[in-house]
Amino acid sequence: MEANKPQQTAKAANAGHNVRGIKNAFLVIIACFIVAVCLFLFFFGHPSHFELENAEGITSMAFADVKANPSDLIGTIYMGGIIVPVLQTLFLTVIVLSVERYIALSSAKGKGNITKFVKDIKACLATNNIAKAQELCKQQKGSVAAVVAAALVRYEEMDKNTVLSKEQKVATLQKEVEEATAMEMPSLQQNLPIVATLTTLGTLVGLLGTVIGMIKSFQALGASGAPDSSELSKGISEALVNTAFGIATGAFAVISYNFYTNKIDNMTYAIDEIGYSIVQSFAATH
Repeated sequence: MEANKPQQTAKAANAGHNVRGIKNAFLVIIACFIVAVCLFLFFFGHPSHFELENAEGITSMAFADVKANPSDLIGTIYMGGIIVPVLQTLFLTVIVLSVERYIALSSAKGKGNITKFVKDIKACLATNNIAKAQELCKQQKGSVAAVVAAALVRYEEMDKNTVLSKEQKVATLQKEVEEATAMEMPSLQQNLPIVATLTTLGTLVGLLGTVIGMIKSFQALGASGAPDSSELSKGISEALVNTAFGIATGAFAVISYNFYTNKIDNMTYAIDEIGYSIVQSFAATH
């Protein structure tokens, strides 16, 4: 019987654990890169966005051996050069991982309101109605409910235990809450370090594109004879487009990271609050 208790506790810890999420973010980056390159070549680089007398048979400016000026903003973005698809990859990655975290944290939250769930569990503990509290965990699901379910299983085990002292039982219960919380945290924080990295990486890559564009501009200005206005325009466009994409990527990544970090902090606070209530309830009634 004793050998089965750890297994029962583990099952309880995983009972509400249904956090969805992308396990391999590298595949997301590869997919976003492929999409970004296709967009760059066949959408932003489409001849319809450039001033061409005859664009028949040309599918992309990348395959056209002609010089042309962009006729709209989309064509101007294409003039940003090879750094643009890299920045688009980073931007798309932030968007995809942000949506992924929204879905994952929504499943981790569970079906009902966390604040109400915490209040109901505390009410059950006040009346020592452990069975009802366990039923609420099954209904709620999610990470918070999984931690509470694991703690309640250990609560019942300690309630029936006649060997350990009260202090040892309280310590064991506290340890169970901490272990169950530690099991849930990695799934909640998954992929957020990548989003945090993109906050800086997006800005730096955008800055690299800006520097490359400015170098081309100064080369056009420093050319012998009259400066090449088309090359000067291309260099300035490259600098400004990469700056815009870099800032947009960094800004969106910062907003996304802080938003989801705050949601995780709220869930962690709820777990800590219920865990403390369970331990204190046990200490007060035993």
